[in-house]
Amino acid sequence: MITIRPEQPNDILSVHAVNASAFGQPTEANLVDTLRTACPEAVSLVAVSDDQVVGHIFFSPVTINDGEQEVKGMGLAPMAVLPDHQRQGIGSQLVKTGLEILRKRNCPFVIVLGHPNFYPRFGFSPASWYGILSQWPEVPDEAFMVLIFDEAIMSKVCGTARYRKEFDQAV
Repeated sequence: MITIRPEQPNDILSVHAVNASAFGQPTEANLVDTLRTACPEAVSLVAVSDDQVVGHIFFSPVTINDGEQEVKGMGLAPMAVLPDHQRQGIGSQLVKTGLEILRKRNCPFVIVLGHPNFYPRFGFSPASWYGILSQWPEVPDEAFMVLIFDEAIMSKVCGTARYRKEFDQAV
């Protein structure tokens, strides 16, 4: 059985290992380590099976600025599951739990740069449909998606979505 819960201090090494293993490199794991200390408003969840951390998801602040106003939401990145636990629904459980937490916190939107065949099942659609662009021009349009929770706020906003500066070193 999988349990999804907030990351705890004794999970840090396991979370690092999950991200490094899932991505086959330390970049995402190092990014999470940096953001964890720099970003107290982040949401970090783990998936646990038999007392072992087998998955992780991280949400950190993102802003959309159209030159006149700025709206703060969250960005989903990264999400990782140990390779031998993938394709068992763990990633979906992490995404659903994280999105529900953010919805309850009145987060107006969540941005993700991810697989266009995975994230739409949770309500994500291309951000460009809403006039929202990635800060990284090389990102494919179909992979840069948004889930809008507050239509009233977001109907007045378009522009470039910007992740925290820590992402610039990871890209």
